[in-house]
Amino acid sequence: MALETKIYQKENNTNIAKLLKDSIKDIYNSRFLSKQLAVRDIKAQYRQSFLGIIWAFITPLTTAFVWIFLNLTGTIRLTDTGIPYPVYAFSGTLLWSIIKEAIDAPMSSTTAAKGLLSKINFPKEALLVSGIYKLLFNSLVKIIILLVFLVVFGVGFHSSLLLFPFAFLGAILFGTTIGLFITPIGMLYNDIKKIISLGLGFLMYATPVVYAIPKEGLMKTLMELNPFTPIISTTRAFIVGQSPEYLAYYGWVLAVCIPLLVVGLLLYRISIPILVERMSA
Repeated sequence: MALETKIYQKENNTNIAKLLKDSIKDIYNSRFLSKQLAVRDIKAQYRQSFLGIIWAFITPLTTAFVWIFLNLTGTIRLTDTGIPYPVYAFSGTLLWSIIKEAIDAPMSSTTAAKGLLSKINFPKEALLVSGIYKLLFNSLVKIIILLVFLVVFGVGFHSSLLLFPFAFLGAILFGTTIGLFITPIGMLYNDIKKIISLGLGFLMYATPVVYAIPKEGLMKTLMELNPFTPIISTTRAFIVGQSPEYLAYYGWVLAVCIPLLVVGLLLYRISIPILVERMSA
């Protein structure tokens, strides 16, 4: 069998159509590598952990239980949510953790592979896909627990639950798009990841994660303008069988995310080889 000869040369970064075509082609061709990287990272993540995969849903459960306790004891007074508060709080914290992980996935997967990137020439997009694989795996456990909540607290299953997978993928699209723009800067400066984590911590309280949007006031305006709000609210509505209040805004957010995702992929493809060369120097 004749050996394949492959010549590596500097990529032409001015031909946007070719860059996008090559990026999509590499995503498809590296699907096996992406899967292997994801399996390796998932095993490494839980291999030396006593609780193992339980850690995947401990954080959203803990956050939800804190707010459930504060609500039950009367420490805080919350606006009526229309559904049992434990379901509202846990579904909100679960969806928030998924979006947050989707934002962090591109940078985490790329940063973790710094050594590999400087030694082996392979499609960098494989790291993005492997990060999504890991996110889907971790999210599956959380979603199973959420379904248990629906049964235990009498919400039950509704026909709108069939739309949840699409809304769930929309949340991943939203988070990944943001993450692609953050990754190149985050690889240059370690402070970026800390700033993003701190900022998301504050932003969570301007999003209907653990409490409903107030009837009036400045917070109501901020929460309604916040693009995270339609993602959380619409996905939760599909889960519990409510009518989505911000469906139009949700559609606009996802419509904007699609072209931005393309730009993010191009930015990632152009910047990562430069960053790897700089880190290896």
